[in-house]
This record gives sequence, C-alpha cells and structure tokens, in this order.
Amino acid sequence: MQVVCGWAARYAPLVGLVGMLGTVQDSLAGSYEGSPQVAGFVAEMTRDYGFAGEQLIEVFRDVERKQSILDAISRPAERVKPWKDYGPMFLTDARIARGVDFWRQHEATLARAEQEYGVPAQVIVAIIGVETFFGRNTGNYRVIDALSTLGFDYPPRAEFFRKELREFLLLAREEQVDPLTLKGSYAGAMGLPQFMPSSFRAYAVDFDGDGHINIWNDPDDAIGSVASYFKRHGWVAGEGVVSRASVQGERVDQGLSPGIEPVKTVGELRALGWASHDALRDDMPVTAFRLEGENGPEYWLGLKNFYAITRYNRSVMYAMAVHQLSERLVQARGVK
Repeated sequence: MQVVCGWAARYAPLVGLVGMLGTVQDSLAGSYEGSPQVAGFVAEMTRDYGFAGEQLIEVFRDVERKQSILDAISRPAERVKPWKDYGPMFLTDARIARGVDFWRQHEATLARAEQEYGVPAQVIVAIIGVETFFGRNTGNYRVIDALSTLGFDYPPRAEFFRKELREFLLLAREEQVDPLTLKGSYAGAMGLPQFMPSSFRAYAVDFDGDGHINIWNDPDDAIGSVASYFKRHGWVAGEGVVSRASVQGERVDQGLSPGIEPVKTVGELRALGWASHDALRDDMPVTAFRLEGENGPEYWLGLKNFYAITRYNRSVMYAMAVHQLSERLVQARGVK
C-alpha cells in the first residue's frame, strides 16, 4: 500500500480541509468527466463528509468506466455446480501445499490472531486460500474504476456500489493512500481476504501496529482482519463447525433450512428423522442442508461457527469448502 506524498504538494490549499487523499495521475481517461451522477455524488461527499469538491472532481477525471466489468457482472450465472464438483476445486493438492507454506511462514501471527480472537489458524488460512489462493489472485482492476463503473453504470445494484465507493474514498483518506492505485476484483473486493470497502472500515485491523491497515500486501494485517471479521460475526472459540447427520423417514426434507440461517433446533430436526453423528444439545439452532456428494446425498448440520463462515459468503458450499480446506491443512501439517 502506497502512502500518499504528492497530493498535499499539488493541492496544498485543500489539505487542511480534507487531509491527504492521493496523488492524481496524469491521464485523459475522462469517462466520468462532466457526468451529472458524479457531480451529485461529489456534492454528497462534500456536504456530508467534508471532502473538497475540487479534489474529487480531479480524481474522477482519471477514473475509467470498464465495459469488461459490466460484462462480467451482467453475465448469466453459470450452472450451479453440485458439491461433488464444487468442493474439489478448492481442495487441490496445490492449494493445500501452498496453505501449509503460508501457515508456516506466518505461524506466529496466526497464533496471536487465534489467541486474541478465538478463530483457529487453519480457518484463517483457509479463507485466504479460498478467496485469493494466498494472494495469487487478488484482482487487477483499480478499485475506484470498479466501484464507479458499477455505481454509475449498473442500475440493478447502483445504490450498493455507490455506498461502497463512498466507503472506499473514506478509507483512502483515513489510511492516507492514493485511491487511484489500489487494486481489487471487478466488484471492488480488495486484498488477500477480498474485503469490500465497508467491511474494511468495519472489521479490518492494523495487526502489525505500523499505523496503517494494509490487506493488499501485508499478511499480518490480512490475518488479523479475517480473525476480527469472524469474531464480530459470532465465531465461538472452541466450538465445532458442522456435524454429519443420518436421516430416515418421509419428513426429512421438511427439516432442510430454506436459507443459511439456523432456523430449526436439533430437537426439532430429530422429530423429522435427522440424527446427528455428534452429541448436540436439543435446543441448539442449526442450519440443516443436503449436499450432492460423490457417493450420493450428504446431510449436514451447520453450527454457529458454520453460520459465521456464511456471513463471509452466503453459501453453504462456500462454507463447507472453507471448513474442509481447514481440515485438510491440519492433516497436511500434522497438527492436532
């Protein structure tokens, strides 16, 4: 993450009002120059957050509308893969080996994060592995291009992405970084853990204590930020994640959760023909789901920590991929 130097020199009269925000690159991009939407957004940022309009207008002169982003987000969703095909994409030997290396390289930081937040090291490593293959695939779009393109030119979710653009400019000012240089995914997700700007401002932490939060190329901050995120979303130290279930009878499907939220208790599911392979309290709320495995249907009960993983990505298959990768990492590393 690059700390800004040139902004203050170029716009010295404005720095006292808004602080350092970023250097302005020489460019003739001009995708949003003169845009009424951008003018309204700049007025909002000036009025509500104390930015100087002249600075933001200058920034947006260099922002580029990316058709490839609109194409990517508008592309019809691919056929949802069954678990037997989805899971193996994240449980490869290469990802596991890289995960073991990452764990060894950052063992002390992961141990400290586990101690402070209660989130196991293997879960933190698995999240970073699933999200970006440990930093290999963090995205090549400028975040400001992605969020502007989607905020001003993608009506179905324009409100959401304009909110994220606002959060992004605020974090750039707070962290004193150049908003024109930070990279991310086509949707604006950033760094090793792929945080959206609002998640960055709410949950990211300066875990190495250097005065800046850098989830792009500082693994310590990325590790601490993932742990912080899970702690804030209800991770319970020492508890399990999922429990395999056996089922019988004609009412089994009545127990399946309609979404990811834990809406039925273990006792209610037992009455519908579900039996957990682990000793779980009858009053424990769980997410009951079925996966299409290699050997047929698999029935599972997601516990509170499973629900915490789905708060990162609202998908039971995503949460299972993270959980099973974390287990494979423990096995490969030979840690109890």
